[in-house]
Amino acid sequence: MAAVWPESPEKVSGAVCGWVNTDDSAYLAYHDTEWGVPVRDDAKMFELLVLESFQAGLAWITILRKREAFRAAFDGFDPVKVAAYGEADIERLLGNAGIVRSRAKIVAAIHAARVTLDLAEQGPGLAATVWSFVGGRPIQNEWAGFRDAPTSTPESVALSNHMKFLGIKFFGPVIAYAFMQAAGLVNDHEIECPRYGPVRALGQH
Repeated sequence: MAAVWPESPEKVSGAVCGWVNTDDSAYLAYHDTEWGVPVRDDAKMFELLVLESFQAGLAWITILRKREAFRAAFDGFDPVKVAAYGEADIERLLGNAGIVRSRAKIVAAIHAARVTLDLAEQGPGLAATVWSFVGGRPIQNEWAGFRDAPTSTPESVALSNHMKFLGIKFFGPVIAYAFMQAAGLVNDHEIECPRYGPVRALGQH
């Protein structure tokens, strides 16, 4: 069950969202092709869940720059493989300078993989479970500036609480909302951003 990324649209130009450092090509590419695109695939959703959890206490760009190292270290974020990790794998990951070396976050990622498999076995799956907190369709916001967007919402609080119930760690309401933004559960592109319209259109499918 390898991660499946949404098809990347053409790179855009213009007045992108104010949080983007346009001098950083990785950050700009992420904004232009991934951020806010609705994710419906369990494996991709698992990857985002793990990366956002590792972000706790850090800047997202730190995780973004390490993403390929994370993918290699965590077997392409295949939840079947990650769920089977034991102590030897934890030690291997703690020795990997390419990722964030936190035992607690590594253990949390392994548990998240097991939760992902449990949800798939029970029927709804991880992606469907997450999307249920917004009624299955993206919330379309209309912010003039990125600072107008909240850092958490009732939906992110509810999602965080459910994940906590499932045993997911490092996923408080603020991280949950960042996760929702990244996975396209909310469209928080600024209304003047060239990506606002295309992302909004994707949410109608």
